[in-house]
Amino acid sequence: MVLGVPFTELLWLATAVIVAGVITGLLAGLFGVGGGAVIVPVLYEVFRLLGVPDEVRMQLCIGTSIAIIVPTTLRSYLAHREKGLVIPGIIRIWAAPAVLGVVCGAVIAAFAPSEVFKIAFIILATFIASKFLLGVIAGTSRTICPMRR
Repeated sequence: MVLGVPFTELLWLATAVIVAGVITGLLAGLFGVGGGAVIVPVLYEVFRLLGVPDEVRMQLCIGTSIAIIVPTTLRSYLAHREKGLVIPGIIRIWAAPAVLGVVCGAVIAAFAPSEVFKIAFIILATFIASKFLLGVIAGTSRTICPMRR
């Protein structure tokens, strides 16, 4: 028992999250999109298969995605700073709004029903997909992804 949860359940959850991470990494690399856009639906299905109740499944997916983003962002920041590719003024400008956004998101997540997260994810995913599609169709993919030249 770990924190009142049987070890075998934790082992299954850890295995499922690792498999979801591998699938997410492959799909994100294959399609060139951020991992968050892929991991949320992957985790949603993994947690469904594990029997996580629908009332908390989406919150768990978003929370897990954010928990993965934090160390990834920190590692990326440190690597870019080491190469001199960080603009300190930008970090200072965005630090307070980022923290405020996290606090607001945590408060909303504590009280909002699962449907709010599903709708928000659908809207954001549709918006991002539309930008990619319209950019490619209109021949302006360079404005969306400056590395494509």
